[in-house]
Amino acid sequence: MKSLEELKAIRDKMQGQVGLRAESEAGTRVVVGMATCGIASGARPVLTALADAVAEKKIPDCAVTQTGCIGLCQYEPIVEVIQPGKEKVTYIKMTPEKALEVVDKHLIRGQVVTEYTIGNQLK
Repeated sequence: MKSLEELKAIRDKMQGQVGLRAESEAGTRVVVGMATCGIASGARPVLTALADAVAEKKIPDCAVTQTGCIGLCQYEPIVEVIQPGKEKVTYIKMTPEKALEVVDKHLIRGQVVTEYTIGNQLK
């Protein structure tokens, strides 16, 4: 990122792709930590990959959102998948490639990618 104009262009692009939290209360929310630590660790490309994949695959009732600090800076980039009636799944040390795998396996097929979850990484 080289300028304020570039940051504004990214923000404008993402506003069109990233759903608002209120819109997804009944459905699946994919939340990306976008505090300073997350951005420094590569959360922006992860957010873009998730938003693009969800839109491209037309996953129903699923919104990709961003949040501030999740509180686990050493594990950034962090992605949380929150689905109604299910336990929240926290993916850590994400990359755009891992994010695409999560979209395919978790969001489409319903299979948690356990090797990327925080519980698996702490063992």
